[in-house]
Amino acid sequence: MPDPVEIFDRRAVRRNRDRAAPLLEHHDFLLREVAERLADRLLDVRRRFPVALDLGCHAGEIADTLGDRGGVETLVQCDLSEAMIRRAGGLRAVADEEFLPFAPASFDLVISNLSLHWVNDLPGTLHQIRSILKPDGLFLGAMLGGQTLKELRRAWLEAEIAEEGGAGPRVSPFADVRDAGALLQRAGFALPVVDADTIAVTYGDAMRLMADLRGMGESNAVRQRRKTFTRRQTLLRAVSLYQELYANGDGRLPAAFQVVTMTGWAPHPSQPRPLRPGTGTVDLADALDFPHDEKPPRLP
Repeated sequence: MPDPVEIFDRRAVRRNRDRAAPLLEHHDFLLREVAERLADRLLDVRRRFPVALDLGCHAGEIADTLGDRGGVETLVQCDLSEAMIRRAGGLRAVADEEFLPFAPASFDLVISNLSLHWVNDLPGTLHQIRSILKPDGLFLGAMLGGQTLKELRRAWLEAEIAEEGGAGPRVSPFADVRDAGALLQRAGFALPVVDADTIAVTYGDAMRLMADLRGMGESNAVRQRRKTFTRRQTLLRAVSLYQELYANGDGRLPAAFQVVTMTGWAPHPSQPRPLRPGTGTVDLADALDFPHDEKPPRLP
């Protein structure tokens, strides 16, 4: 198969996380919020997952949040960043999401909290995740979606065009819900489900938002990013435009994080499957309790 396009500089991703690790607790609100939401989803699954993997664990937010949800007895944590993994407790390993070092059928559950949006070969990573799951094992992952930080994206775009006559990629490109669903199916997951939610926060100024992004290790790691320092005038123009375009009545600035959540199961014969076309045994009119001598209503 052809090599995947390298959109992201994985060394820059690691470096950003290494730099963020020492003070992560001052900026990890988004990681902890999404970790709580992922853990809550396990309450809806009437299953226990004795051996689980936290893929891209950062400083262990999933481990801090899980409690008895999911019936996890052994949690293995891994992250691309050694500095991050040193902040996590328990069983842990430095590992790249693109090259998983685990044997097939090792885990009952793989959970991933806001890490996979930095992966170049997402189809390949999802295929590896399915491989390391035991039959009927669950994958539950959250990553940032395409509507994330649209306000910041526009402010930077207009500022660079105004000050420098052109714009480079400042905010990472993210997958959307349709893309994620297709990738789960392509990787061979059964019963794939993808949904999206938006976490909306506000800031007193744009500089604090950018500080939080750096503090979470979410600084720009696009391979084609500009390697030179940002011009002061461009930065000031971006901050001013953000305020001008988006400030609410109290002068605070909104920032939207779209979270795409993926759920899929490693195939197993016990899982429900759709009937083949033409094998149904119930008449549609009976199901709708509609008289047979009349035509059923046309759907809008």
